[in-house]
Amino acid sequence: MPRLKHTDWPKRLWIVRHGQSAGNVARDLAEDSGHELIELSTRDADTPLSTLGEEQSEALGQWFSQLPESDQPTVLMTSPFIRAQQTCVAIATALGVDRTEIHVDERLREKEFGILDRYTRHGIQSKFPELAEQRALVGKFYFRPPGGESWCDVILRLRSMVQVLRRDHAQENVVIVGHQVIVNCFRYLLECLDESKILEIDRNADVPNCSLTEYGFCNENGSRFGLHRANYVLPVESVGAPITSEPDQPAGPK
Repeated sequence: MPRLKHTDWPKRLWIVRHGQSAGNVARDLAEDSGHELIELSTRDADTPLSTLGEEQSEALGQWFSQLPESDQPTVLMTSPFIRAQQTCVAIATALGVDRTEIHVDERLREKEFGILDRYTRHGIQSKFPELAEQRALVGKFYFRPPGGESWCDVILRLRSMVQVLRRDHAQENVVIVGHQVIVNCFRYLLECLDESKILEIDRNADVPNCSLTEYGFCNENGSRFGLHRANYVLPVESVGAPITSEPDQPAGPK
């Protein structure tokens, strides 16, 4: 795996998927019941954590707070979506950081599903067979549903986030709280992957809720920035909180 040779990176970078959300629970129920729509009383951006998601987020915050002070996060960044903000606030609370110090950035938001928002896989195939066929033809990396985004669109907005990390947060300890696609699209950028490699990672496993994907300097003289570990769940496991890894709203079958 290529490693980026520059030194103007954060000292340590953790990319976190939010805790389990009420949307994850509703999606699983809809899929298991064969329904066409995921039933939610809020828009996706306002869907909160589940009770379990709150427990996972608190466990993650406690793990960060127990690191040596020099290794603790100094910068907290989050998607504007409520479930991500709640996860980030739990981390800030455990660290004794005021929530006003959290950087909320719309570029970290969930992938937009457009017309397919809230539809299950069954619902997509039933209501939008032509879109399901198009997605199968072009693949999930390039497929853009009407009014929504492709993975490439998400990667495009994250490229400027990478520039912000290198310009404003070199040698700092940074936590970014986002979503499953955000985690994987950052991996695509930071690990210099291609379409086939990132989709293989995506096929092999969903990103667990409140797991850590961690980057830092990792060669003998500390000049290469690269992956330390991916989808690390020990912070949640260590307090006995269940591990969950429900995918976010689907854009068709994998």
